[in-house]
Amino acid sequence: MNGFSAEGLDKVGEVLGAYAERGEVAGAVAAIYRHGRLVRVETAGVADRATGRPMRRDTLFRIASMTKPITTVAALTLVDEGRLGLDDPVERWLPELADRVVLRDLDGALDDVVPAERPITVEDLLTYRSGLGWGRSSLAPRLFALTADPIASAIGVANAERLTPDEWLRAVGELPLIAQPGTVWRYHTASDILGILISRVTGQPLETALRERVLEPLGMTDTGFTVPESKRDRLSVLYGPDGSELDRPETTAWGEEPLFPSGGAGLVSTVDDYARFARMLIGGGELDGVRILRPETAAALAADHLTPEQHAAAPFNPPLGQALWADQGFGYGVKMQTTPGIPSVGTLSWPGGLGTAWYADPEKDLVALLFVQSANIIIAAEWRSPLGDDFLHGVYGALED
Repeated sequence: MNGFSAEGLDKVGEVLGAYAERGEVAGAVAAIYRHGRLVRVETAGVADRATGRPMRRDTLFRIASMTKPITTVAALTLVDEGRLGLDDPVERWLPELADRVVLRDLDGALDDVVPAERPITVEDLLTYRSGLGWGRSSLAPRLFALTADPIASAIGVANAERLTPDEWLRAVGELPLIAQPGTVWRYHTASDILGILISRVTGQPLETALRERVLEPLGMTDTGFTVPESKRDRLSVLYGPDGSELDRPETTAWGEEPLFPSGGAGLVSTVDDYARFARMLIGGGELDGVRILRPETAAALAADHLTPEQHAAAPFNPPLGQALWADQGFGYGVKMQTTPGIPSVGTLSWPGGLGTAWYADPEKDLVALLFVQSANIIIAAEWRSPLGDDFLHGVYGALED
């Protein structure tokens, strides 16, 4: 079975079933690919506790931050075409971000600033070193309040502002940077800026650009910012950590086009769709004869761009602290394993805070995905539930070569 033990794979399914039976998750869908071929799909539990609707292979999930790598790849196609350069100042297309000032102390007063030493570049956005983002700083509450719907509604962001992309960017442009461009890694905001950059460079809505550049070429027919009426019966109910319902198919916030399509967190997808994206990444930018990225660009995406100083700095507030970079690096919109263990060195991943995760291991030529519908079950590199670790160790434990 492509180097897997059938017994070991059976155990993976048993583990997922046990979590659902104990009620720790409502349901789960997992998929495992090896050498470009599907090895196993496992479904467990229900997509809707109230109705008992069973989880299915084609169940739709809100993939939250797993949107970020897709947005990144769309931007990199523009780099490959020569329409963007990695060193290009983004203010050429985003004048709202020109003439930046920077906090003297990232925890300091918002009016205690110095001039930015250089403009924000395209690569700063790709590597989350633009000087803006979630994590420790005195700007954190303001940036969190700018979270775009429907994610803001789903995770209960207090006083979230409903803004168009242009209004949102103007609001961001009024803020100081928390650090000089290129010096500090901070989360999320850069991907939303990157989505606006893609839209302005292409002259297209972000969803159109993503669809033409990534989704349609890869055959990702179930991935988008909205769930049409015809697919509503496949959308899972989203649950909070306490089991409360946060979003239902009948009234879903993903039922209509968002005011601000979030390049950082807005997409819905399936395990089969996202597996095609992950397989393209470890295929050097190509899948089934369709090339999305030049090999050199795909390699740059998968390389660790963090400096030793950035590895040593805690990107998030406690309890994560420095845990994220202890054995991980960050490339363009994805993290990669940098120390031996499970998964292998070089494995690409980035989870979604509404319960989804994927791993693309070029050493083992392996892609593994686990989707559940529980908000905040994953925070950055760590699962709040041991389910993620149990799944990943089960997959690697089933390997025989």
